[in-house]
Amino acid sequence: MIILSRETEALAKRLAAAQNTSLDDATRRALEDRARATGVSADVRSLRRRMTVAEILAVGDEVAAMPLLDQRPPREIIDDINEL
Repeated sequence: MIILSRETEALAKRLAAAQNTSLDDATRRALEDRARATGVSADVRSLRRRMTVAEILAVGDEVAAMPLLDQRPPREIIDDINEL
């Protein structure tokens, strides 16, 4: 448990009310934002978000635009890999 000053607690409550969220969520978001801004590594699990459909399609377009470096048929490439 963390003990906060009255001023800090009041500010956190005002922030939570303004964001229409819980005190815990508002505090966590504020700390994560500050951690990112100062270059502090935050827990990756809490920062992960799902990609949107548009972002996934953009990745697909980017990969499709890459040059084909090996002109052999896929079966031949697989056979070569399996020989290793």
